[in-house]
Amino acid sequence: MKIKVTQIRSTIKRTVAHKKVIEALGLGKIGQSRIHDDNPVIRGMINKVSYLVKVEDQQGE
Repeated sequence: MKIKVTQIRSTIKRTVAHKKVIEALGLGKIGQSRIHDDNPVIRGMINKVSYLVKVEDQQGE
């Protein structure tokens, strides 16, 4: 199963840890998206910055 992670808010005035998580997810600009495998590591990162990203299931991949 794959998930699509899209950044929807800016990292300005966010903690350094949250900025590093966004960078680790391959994001950095609003509207940028990446497709990741759905696993506990990625889900943990998404939970940490859930207010900055939108998550969608990718069907058929």
